[in-house]
Amino acid sequence: PREFNVRTGIVIGLPMTTARYNETNPFAIRFVGPKGAVSYILGHQPKSFDWRAHAAKPHPWKQVTEETFGLACETLNQIILIGS
Repeated sequence: PREFNVRTGIVIGLPMTTARYNETNPFAIRFVGPKGAVSYILGHQPKSFDWRAHAAKPHPWKQVTEETFGLACETLNQIILIGS
């Protein structure tokens, strides 16, 4: 949650890519970005980093759709079972 991220500076995120070979990856969530580019969220590769130390900024797209976000959370949950 935002409060945790602000307090600790730590973000847990999922990488995004446009690599087409992810079309057959069962853990890749396919979506179309705002400019029509097919992209994939890699739901099986959670990463954590200190956004302050990296001077990270929000992605220019800001966020994916609620549906895509939900699918990414479901995929991640298959691995780490946060929803059980």
